[in-house]
Amino acid sequence: MTMTVPRTILLAEDDPNMNFMLRDNLEMAGYQVDAFEDGQSALNAFAKKKHDLCVLDVMLPRKDGFTVAQDIRKLSLHVPIVFVTAKGLKEDRIQGFKLGADDYLTKPFSVEEFLLRIETILKRVYQQHTRADAQLNYTLGTWFCDFSNQQLRSPRKTVTLTTKEIKLLKLFCQNLNQVIPRDVIQKAIWEDEGYFVGRSMDVFISRLRKLLKDDPAISITNVHGVGYKLEVLAV
Repeated sequence: MTMTVPRTILLAEDDPNMNFMLRDNLEMAGYQVDAFEDGQSALNAFAKKKHDLCVLDVMLPRKDGFTVAQDIRKLSLHVPIVFVTAKGLKEDRIQGFKLGADDYLTKPFSVEEFLLRIETILKRVYQQHTRADAQLNYTLGTWFCDFSNQQLRSPRKTVTLTTKEIKLLKLFCQNLNQVIPRDVIQKAIWEDEGYFVGRSMDVFISRLRKLLKDDPAISITNVHGVGYKLEVLAV
């Protein structure tokens, strides 16, 4: 039997309670975690050992999170970086993304959303195989999703989807029955954020809803203030 090596996460958070909570939940989710309470120690650890993702608080002692991210980028251009911070100003978020961050969470945030964002980033960056990734076809209730030909087929009809529609549907299939945050969808499909991108996303999701409504077991629900979830009651 092949053993799956757990993803390794570098965590830098100076608040002991938050550090313990994040580390504990990450480990319960199956990740290997190296946790530190100052930026310099975290950077030293990254220089000595390969990590698959870095979670950095911005306000760290000895070396702040933005500086740590800059130094990490000198060692690795591709490792994902997620900032967690109480600094929610637009300027701070922009600075974080300019430094190459993959995500930026403002405290307080839910552990469930935090873990979902981590999982989504790791899937995207390392192309971890899910059921939807492992095949070009996917059965969704009475619908047959043919990703290679960008088609949705049912016993009654066949619908050809646009490129964004098929990408959006595949993202939902990869995270079936799970809430996907709005900004995660926006960055995954549109590679951008903002009001107009958000409105465009809502339109595309409405189109998918209309296409899938023939099967009452399938629904795309809006989780207010968080994102969307594709649910299948019976497959």
